[in-house]
Amino acid sequence: MAAVTVNSQSLTSDFYSATCPNLLSVVRKEVQNAMKAETRMAASLLRLHFHDCFVNGCDGSVLLDGSDGEKFALPNLNSARGFGVVDSIKTAVESACSGVVSCADILAIAARDSVLLSGGLSWKVLLGRRDGLVGNQTGANNGLPSPFDTLDAITAKFAAVGLNLTDVVILSGGHTIGLARCATFSTRLFNFSGTGAADTTMDTTMVSDLQSLCPVNGDGNNTAPLDRNSVDLFDNHYFQNLINGKGILESDQILFSSVGAATTTKSLVQLYGNNLNLFFNDFTNSMIKMGNISPLTGSNGEVRKNCRVVNS
Repeated sequence: MAAVTVNSQSLTSDFYSATCPNLLSVVRKEVQNAMKAETRMAASLLRLHFHDCFVNGCDGSVLLDGSDGEKFALPNLNSARGFGVVDSIKTAVESACSGVVSCADILAIAARDSVLLSGGLSWKVLLGRRDGLVGNQTGANNGLPSPFDTLDAITAKFAAVGLNLTDVVILSGGHTIGLARCATFSTRLFNFSGTGAADTTMDTTMVSDLQSLCPVNGDGNNTAPLDRNSVDLFDNHYFQNLINGKGILESDQILFSSVGAATTTKSLVQLYGNNLNLFFNDFTNSMIKMGNISPLTGSNGEVRKNCRVVNS
């Protein structure tokens, strides 16, 4: 698949300055409220923006209901969350300025606020995206990185939307907050790749803890922090964990431990593990770049009244 051209010419940080001047403070307050109710929501909102942008560009299509929608694609089913919070943000935004702000832009702002309120840096979110008219379940199934993917497969999925190897490592660093379900990593705990034992790249104490949390006959729905010992703080501890064999997901640990990583991503993991400010700055740049994937602008798409359904 050819790389998608990133066109941010039509996105600007002041897009709503005249039409919805209080937009940023309205969204910030709603994200704060959501995080007070559940700290994990920061990671959920960040992930929604990511899962939106990787499928049909950043067009709010991940939010659409319907059995053929992206919500019901395998990477999102029983996994993507925070849709109710997006509804609350949209309601508050509509009260401030009706019919003006797209759901796609709300996701971009909420992602930034989630990072900031978790201890990360702020950045100026570029705005002016419009909402897509269709979901793309097949695109979500094929295009979203999976915790079971190889490093080559993940890199290819990023390249398909115009993101490079550095973006792979940087955006994986978003796993400095949030939780993972046992189902996403239990294959590493017992009979990894038919070895009859746990994944040898995993810290042995962590293996024992996770085997207790995720028994062989469990339903796979228990959760563990993606960033062990630094659950809710947005920092570079995630990379330090990878260096010490404490990445939860195989798709995280392979950035450091896989054969392919030696000549590609391993040095980046070490770099960010040793330099918090560099990680923060590069994360900001990668988020802006990701937020610029194929936006609908001008008269394309629409501004949805309800983020779950296209306008009638």
